[in-house]
Amino acid sequence: MAKLREHFGDEHFSEIFKTMTADNGPEFETLSQYERLGTKIYFTHPYSSWERPQNERHNGLLRDYIPKGTSIELYSDDDEHRR
Repeated sequence: MAKLREHFGDEHFSEIFKTMTADNGPEFETLSQYERLGTKIYFTHPYSSWERPQNERHNGLLRDYIPKGTSIELYSDDDEHRR
């Protein structure tokens, strides 16, 4: 997130990221800091995957190519096939 903020700058960040939806995991505890830039932050309820269907859809598509438990760090932006 810090790299994205640096790339787009504070003045354009909320134009690109109008809303963000996250679960209540500790990795998202600082996400609300982006509200001061104008981005609306929504947190889902535990075990409520239907509250973030687009995320679940993308996870499913990702798993078509990268099996669960495999690090995505093994892949680059240029990879077209599984390693």
